[in-house]
Amino acid sequence: MEGKLIKLFLRFAIALGFLSAVADRLGYWPTEVSAWGNWDSFLSYTQLINPWIPSSLVSFAGTTASIAEAVFAIGLIIGFKTELLAKLSGYLMLLFALAITFSSGLKGALDYSVFAASAGAFALSLMKDKHFEIDLILSKKD
Repeated sequence: MEGKLIKLFLRFAIALGFLSAVADRLGYWPTEVSAWGNWDSFLSYTQLINPWIPSSLVSFAGTTASIAEAVFAIGLIIGFKTELLAKLSGYLMLLFALAITFSSGLKGALDYSVFAASAGAFALSLMKDKHFEIDLILSKKD
């Protein structure tokens, strides 16, 4: 039972982290606790940590990352394709951690625990037992 609770905790922790970040970019968090507070500030940060991306593609990159985070979060919450979405979440967070590291140094990525979150997502992708997941229902139909 303990492993199932850990898996559930990882699913929700990763998903809620993604949803919180997306909500922040869209201005849903109060400014006193917000990292970006609005879409334009988020895109400026996206450009800052990805200086190799042409300015004309920053909006596309930010939008793509935000949509991916929202889709991965919803999938993890409901337990749909959990192992796949966890692995993709791990790669997405690892890319973010590397972007921070190469643009502004290792400390930022460590302070934001992005490597730890990425590792947690990869660990989640290895957990095969199903618990409160749509995948469990879908696997019984096969």
